[in-house]
Amino acid sequence: MERRPLTPALSHEGRGSFSGISLYVHIPFCLTKCPYCDFNTYQGIEAQFGDFLTAATGEIGAWATALGRPAVNTVFLGGGTPSYLPAGDVGRILDAISAAYPIRSDAEITAECNPNDLTDARCAELRAAGINRVSIGVQSMDNGLLAMLGRRHDADEAVAALRACRRAGFDNVNLDLMYGLPQQTLAQWQDTVAQTVALGPEHLSLYSLTLEEGTPLRRWVEQGRLPEPDPDLAADMYDHARAALADAGYHHYEISNWCRPGRESEHNLAYWRNRQWLGVGPGAHSSLRIEEAGGIVRFWTVRSPRDYARKAAEWTATAAQWASVTAAGIDNVPTVDGLEVIDEATAAAETMFLGLRLLDGMDVGAASERVGVDLLARYETELGELTAEGLLVWESDGRLRLAEDAYLVANQVFTRFLV
Repeated sequence: MERRPLTPALSHEGRGSFSGISLYVHIPFCLTKCPYCDFNTYQGIEAQFGDFLTAATGEIGAWATALGRPAVNTVFLGGGTPSYLPAGDVGRILDAISAAYPIRSDAEITAECNPNDLTDARCAELRAAGINRVSIGVQSMDNGLLAMLGRRHDADEAVAALRACRRAGFDNVNLDLMYGLPQQTLAQWQDTVAQTVALGPEHLSLYSLTLEEGTPLRRWVEQGRLPEPDPDLAADMYDHARAALADAGYHHYEISNWCRPGRESEHNLAYWRNRQWLGVGPGAHSSLRIEEAGGIVRFWTVRSPRDYARKAAEWTATAAQWASVTAAGIDNVPTVDGLEVIDEATAAAETMFLGLRLLDGMDVGAASERVGVDLLARYETELGELTAEGLLVWESDGRLRLAEDAYLVANQVFTRFLV
């Protein structure tokens, strides 16, 4: 990818911008890649485990030097399958983070896991390493649908995984579920929701299937091997989940996320509130406010795990120079594959639709101050139209939120801000 000749810089003078960040570590390994997945993940490259660990821990330390060791508010190990790493590697990654950054004493530290990786021994290892929140990719409690999705576990293994987490002392567990699947019936979904609620997780993330370009699942649907999902049925599934989870005492706090009171995903809240985050690992994205660039800079690392390991070695070898220079361009960092400076229009639109994903709504005045744009003035016409159409609601305390009837058409609402 061609690099820009003039780039934002990180400097000692600008380090006050990094008062606190969220840290994402992308772990690209899977035993098998699911046919619906278009993430930057790979199967059959276990020989690269060691090179990846060296690269990731080195990159973690290099960015700490460049950013002036900002406080870390949350850590999220995603992928891929972090629970597929060899024993001890998760602990080594967290050790590298704690050695390089001050971590908030109550920081949420999450690892994504496949159910059949979560033996008693692995759960105890994750707990001892410092993980305090586990996100389990259950997806369904129907074994036929799990097989269609290419998942390696069955419903019994999903139950066993959560119970193993409890025995290890985890009291903050998220379960991912998918709806709107080919061949999925409303009755199957109702049963999955009921079984999941009975397990008592602290958090639930429910996602409607997207048939991503280039995935085997999309190809099977296009070839007629599987039926195309019915969007009206998916809407009924969403409505059922909303009602069932409300009856079970879950707080619906974001369009696709529910939790027990006080158990919101702090890491994801950082995304939805347009906070700063640093991503390390192949293909990881970052979003940081760089004062010298005049705003938010988004950048991403090289996607190939092999190229990433090579580039991270270069980055680690030169990172010490960053402690003694006034500024260095982000695109000179060997692992960075590209970047963009977010302009005012994009920052304003993102602030609106990310904030409105949170069902309690957003303080538009405070958001305006944070982004440096008068959002009320910028979107006066759009806000008036969406309110008149019953898609947005102004609360008595001045907060703006999505109307409940707009949850299923939220993306259409959000596109109105892309003006």
